[in-house]
Amino acid sequence: MEIAGLAAILMAIAVLLVVVSAVQPLARRLELSETVLLAIVGIVIGGAADLVLRNSHLEIFNGAAQTLLDFPLNSEAFLLIFLPILVFQGALGIDVRRLAHETATVLLLAVVAVAVSTAAIGFALYPFAGMPLAVCLLLGSIVATTDPSAVAGIFKEIGAASRLTRLVEGEALLNDAAAISIFTILLGSITSHHKIMLGGAVLEFLVSFIGALIIGIVFGRLTLMVIPALGAAPAAEVTLTVALPYLSYIVCDEFLGFSGVVATAASGLTISIYGPSTFRPQTWRFLNELWQQLVFWAGSLVFVLASMLVPRLLVGMTKWDCVLILLAAGAGLLARGAVVFGMLPILAATKLSPPVPTPFKVTMVWGGLRGAITLALALAVTENEHVSSSIAHFIGIIATGFVLITLFVNGMSLRYLVLFLKLDQLPLIDQALRHQILAIGLGEVRDQTREVAGELGFSTNVTNTVVEVIDRRVHSEEQANTFDTALGDRQRVTLALIVVANRERSILLDLFRIQGLSRRVMETLLRSAEAMVDGARLEGRFGYVRALRRRLRPSLRFRVAQVIHHRFNFDTPLMYCMMERFEMLMIGYFVSLSLTRFMRQRMEPTLGTRISEIVGEVLGRQCKLLDEALQTLRLHYHGYSEALENRMLRQIALRLEEEKYDTLMSESLLSEELHRELHRDVEHRREQLDFRLKFNIRAGIESRIHNFPLFEGMADGVLHDIAMKMSIHFSSPGERLYRKGQKVRTVYFISAGLAETHYPKHDVRFGAGSVLGGEEALKDERVTATSRSLQFGHFMTMSARDFRKLVEDYPRIGENLERLAQARNKGELPDAQLLPQDGEDTPNSPPSYDAIDLATAPVTRAIPVRQDGQVSDA
Repeated sequence: MEIAGLAAILMAIAVLLVVVSAVQPLARRLELSETVLLAIVGIVIGGAADLVLRNSHLEIFNGAAQTLLDFPLNSEAFLLIFLPILVFQGALGIDVRRLAHETATVLLLAVVAVAVSTAAIGFALYPFAGMPLAVCLLLGSIVATTDPSAVAGIFKEIGAASRLTRLVEGEALLNDAAAISIFTILLGSITSHHKIMLGGAVLEFLVSFIGALIIGIVFGRLTLMVIPALGAAPAAEVTLTVALPYLSYIVCDEFLGFSGVVATAASGLTISIYGPSTFRPQTWRFLNELWQQLVFWAGSLVFVLASMLVPRLLVGMTKWDCVLILLAAGAGLLARGAVVFGMLPILAATKLSPPVPTPFKVTMVWGGLRGAITLALALAVTENEHVSSSIAHFIGIIATGFVLITLFVNGMSLRYLVLFLKLDQLPLIDQALRHQILAIGLGEVRDQTREVAGELGFSTNVTNTVVEVIDRRVHSEEQANTFDTALGDRQRVTLALIVVANRERSILLDLFRIQGLSRRVMETLLRSAEAMVDGARLEGRFGYVRALRRRLRPSLRFRVAQVIHHRFNFDTPLMYCMMERFEMLMIGYFVSLSLTRFMRQRMEPTLGTRISEIVGEVLGRQCKLLDEALQTLRLHYHGYSEALENRMLRQIALRLEEEKYDTLMSESLLSEELHRELHRDVEHRREQLDFRLKFNIRAGIESRIHNFPLFEGMADGVLHDIAMKMSIHFSSPGERLYRKGQKVRTVYFISAGLAETHYPKHDVRFGAGSVLGGEEALKDERVTATSRSLQFGHFMTMSARDFRKLVEDYPRIGENLERLAQARNKGELPDAQLLPQDGEDTPNSPPSYDAIDLATAPVTRAIPVRQDGQVSDA
């Protein structure tokens, strides 16, 4: 009985899935790329089906062969069904924050390299192909789209450098979009017989790209906004992510005329960035696992189905076509090499991207494999009824031959090139660290194994045999351990800082999954943690400290909010910024304490006491600085601080409670019904925490000005009037308050914090209760020295005009100001204090000069230097 219709199609898909499932382990055993083996399988299936139809002795298989060759998938179906899945999962699986540092490199590979390859291949073929230039350029655009997924698979399998894999995956996001956009413009020109205007084509490309980027981000954010409204329904949440790539792609591609690929990539990146803080942890894990499975099916099927078309596309190939294929392949390789070797050094020299080592460049050039998308685009030309048969024949043969060369030559040799260039080997630091870690770790495993064997009653002979094997491994690693000799102090400090920064990133990602914490705050902290990792890798301690200090600076949004507050007396923007700043400082402080414990408990046994002390000094200064900043804010907003801490800890407790129930469920100690009921209870209590805390930015101004010696002797009613004229200013470490020669427009009253004025021969520090700019404002003079804030501070401000009017109305204030100036000149004032001292509820907190150095001193001074000088040259 012959199977036909829908049943035959489903049967064919099922058989192909069985074949695909066998390819993966077979490729691993043969040490071949999965993509190459899938292409071979597809070509064999297509050739065998064609042979069956031509052989009268195999008529019994005609139905199956006809189904495979006439599979109801044309080029449009290829792109519409499979491309959104491949692009979306590629974006979802990318670490966007780490890729952000490689933006210029990725854009160069994904856009510039595609354009250059299109032009190079087109102009190389034009004199020999006997085809119009537009047709040759069209072929160039078809074969310019690379298939980095195959390359990334090889890299991951053999353990190539993670940065190399990241660059290739980043290229995959936009490579197809650039090539398809150029392809669409050229194909439209050929079918309509219109000449291409370069300016119009570039404008069309930019509009398509930017428009799709905006639409993709909007669709992604809308999806994230809908997720909380679904009431923690995992199936519904995951279903939305399955619909998202198709909605983004089709709306842009069919209705708006933008690039569907770019829109899909943008929506995927948006979900990747904000998904961990929106989805529950178990849902997020399931979502990623589902998409990995979907992309495995889609990627494998599209490659097999496209490869099955190869025999048909190569029908009628001549010897001259082989020459043209080799010419196109050579031009494509040279064009990619020119971009990689010619332009990447320029990006590095201009600081637009980190330098790319030469072995990486060689691998990226040779790894420009072409795949299923190239075959689908070639098929689109051959199926287009408005394209002449000669052009369709030319495009089909040359594009298919190009794909086969890259797969069977580049693809099969890429593994050996990576091994030859030693890109699979660990960096020197990691190689040295490996023996150190294994020696320590295996020693702990040996002791634990002996303990477990005793508890479970294993015989002494068996226990001794197993323990001796582990003990020999420990001894072997200790003998091979060159950690102390292979790495100098500078390298070990760099290694420690990289580990610390990665640990901070891991802690923040874990906190990121706690619903209720500010997404903007967590994004800021994660970006700075990534910057510290990269800074430590590139510049050691200098880079780490520089990135750490950038975190302390106020954002542009915060500075704008302060200006609005001062000039227009509108508090709302600054209120929200201060709520985020409060949360950022608090989370940063908690993470700093955790890092200090991590350094002492986990890293000190590995790196040694001396290196741990050096790195611990940087962490200690950071922790002290954040602690003092929190003291400053708690002094003025004690109630808000306590409420924020309370809510954060309750959110963490709910997260831990939820994980505990999952553990009990996995141990079969909870039934499914009870597990669901307990989770519903957790969700209910989490919803009760979903409210915005109250933050009064002007709280306590009137009570604080009582601490100022400047207002000594003033009546309470007068102090009330003065408080009404003041605004709030939150200072950050290193912020410049006055520039030398500047006319004073604002007088600063330090409620909490530290400031410093730099005179030619000495510096003067001002602490809580001091006034900056009062004398100059009163005399309407310019300042004679630069002043800056040394700490996170809480200042109150008044315009110079209002201050002069205040002194005019209350001469006692002017007298107090003159008396304080004379006392300061005679050195009779006490040392500057971070916090006010005249109150039982205000702690005595002297300024932390180490923390000040970290925040404000030049980088070379902000780095701890040992007295023995062994790491001072880092």
